Amino acid sequence: MNIIIKKHFLLYKGYKLKCSIGKSGLTNFKKEGDLATPKGLFKLGLLYYRKDRIKSIKCKIKKKVIKKNMGWCNDSRSKKYNQAIYFPFKYSAEKLYRRDRIYDIFINIKYNHSPIIKEKGSAIFLHLSNKKYKPTSGCVAILKKDFLKILPLINYNTKILIR
Repeated sequence: MNIIIKKHFLLYKGYKLKCSIGKSGLTNFKKEGDLATPKGLFKLGLLYYRKDRIKSIKCKIKKKVIKKNMGWCNDSRSKKYNQAIYFPFKYSAEKLYRRDRIYDIFINIKYNHSPIIKEKGSAIFLHLSNKKYKPTSGCVAILKKDFLKILPLINYNTKILIR
C-alpha cells in the first residue's frame, strides 16, 4: 500500500494526517531550488534519526543514525549530488544534524535517484513539521507524533505517491 500525498494531507492505511509540502506547491518539473515538491510515485530509502532525540523506533526499514558531520549534497557540480555526504565537504550541502528538530527523524524519498540528473532536485525527504505546518523547501513534513504512528506500518514495499 502506498502513502498518498494530496495537497496538505498524507493518507496511509486509514490515517488522514495534515502535512506540509513545498512553498511553491507541487510540480511535474522539479528543479533544484524551486521550493516545489515533485509529483510522482517514489520508493522510500533509509530512515535517518538522531539517537539523542529519538529513543526507540519501531520500523521495518533500514535505519541510520545521524552524526554531527552528516549532510546531503545539493550542489550539482559535485559527483555526490543528491546523496548523503560527510563534512568537511567542498561543495554545497544541507546539514542533517540540525537544531530546529525537523530532521530528528526522516525518510529519504527516492526522487531523482536512479539515475541522478543534475539540477533536477535533491534532498527530498518525509521529515518532521513544526506545529504550524510551515511550507518546506520541497519535502513533505508531518508532526512527530504522526510520523511515529505510521512508521511501524511502513515496509520495504511501501512507496509514496505525491499528486
